[in-house]
Amino acid sequence: MDPSSSGIQEPFDLIRLSLSERVYVKLRGDRELTGILHAYDGHMNLILSDVEETILLVDVDNPTPNPATINVAKRKMEMLFVRGDGVILVSPPSR
Repeated sequence: MDPSSSGIQEPFDLIRLSLSERVYVKLRGDRELTGILHAYDGHMNLILSDVEETILLVDVDNPTPNPATINVAKRKMEMLFVRGDGVILVSPPSR
């Protein structure tokens, strides 16, 4: 599919087409979000609803034979403002 035929000519066009859709957001600090995108700006500040946050916690001080243990913590939020300087990646929904 030709990107220009779908209205995508620059990166923010992809974000604009994802409004009101569920998106995946990767943040600094091993955090990941999925939620419905309601608004964004040029700094990549985002407003999401129905959000699930996944945090990967790596325990390197574990004295077991496998010293690096990864724990996953999840939480849900009704609405979330994401500051753009922490955003690494925004992925649109699968189409």
